Amino acid sequence: MNSTWTHPAFLLLLLLLPIIAVGYMQFKHEQYPTLKISQWVSKPELISWKARLRPYLFVLRILTLAGIIVALARPRSTEKSNFSSFKNGIDIVIASDVSGSMMATDLKPNRLEAVKNVAANFIKNRPNDRIGLVVYAGESYTRTPVTSDKLMVLQSLGEVQYNGFALQDGTAIGLGLATAINRLKESPTKSKVIILLTDGVNNAGSLDPITAAEIAKEYGIKVYTIGVGTNGIANFPIAKDAAGNLVFQPQKVEIDESLMKQIATITKGKYFRANSTEKLEAIYKEIDALEKSVIKEEKHIQFDENYRPWVLVALFFLLAEFVLNRTVFKSFI
Repeated sequence: MNSTWTHPAFLLLLLLLPIIAVGYMQFKHEQYPTLKISQWVSKPELISWKARLRPYLFVLRILTLAGIIVALARPRSTEKSNFSSFKNGIDIVIASDVSGSMMATDLKPNRLEAVKNVAANFIKNRPNDRIGLVVYAGESYTRTPVTSDKLMVLQSLGEVQYNGFALQDGTAIGLGLATAINRLKESPTKSKVIILLTDGVNNAGSLDPITAAEIAKEYGIKVYTIGVGTNGIANFPIAKDAAGNLVFQPQKVEIDESLMKQIATITKGKYFRANSTEKLEAIYKEIDALEKSVIKEEKHIQFDENYRPWVLVALFFLLAEFVLNRTVFKSFI
């Protein structure tokens, strides 16, 4: 909270008060000349305490003027608060591959966990947008609809795990994209975005990914595609042992980059290759920079007028002088 003045120029009048005081004292001195008396007469016997205090009543008048001047300057306290409202928020759906190959360990601790961690940071940095979550393998599944409840989305994302939804294994890119489109097609916002992640090739599902991309284009949905995985060889899960633990074996990384680029081109999006966790973080930062909401910031200023106490102070001193002049010091007027 800050203190300000509505009419600070009035404060300059305070500089006149010492001049008025000196002028008043000079006037009184000339109006009532000093009385010369013999030295043998005791002064306290001639001059009472009322006579001694009488000149100081003028101080009350000076204080009255000071209170009035400060009140005229209109002191006030201000409290500012900023709040933002978005006019053109963005609806975003993150569609992530959760097939068995996402457990490959070329990204640490594995591809799926790396995708979840980076996506969580992305969601936290989009406070003004609505976000939904779709997962897919051989089938697709809506984990959360498009919502502004970021805590719900983050909690749902944290619970995503391989085979956690009993989905048929495989990589149905077309179905994953189509499910994300269904989450956005009725959206009233002008900007609609899908972030589609996969680490393989389309080998499941009844819907062709290019057909799904054309549908996204019709609805004005932009698709950013991300190929997750290193170039070359990575440890892939190939089976489970007797204890239920995944068994890994080095295999060649295969990502249908041509398909992912086509999807991005058709929908006016962009394709990225995330061959490390750091690269994946950089990709999300780039998407975050490319897709910004139009934010309208409004400032609210609350004023509390503080001149009233100064008016009361001035009235108090004025009343005090009036009463004293007509009671205690009445004989000296």
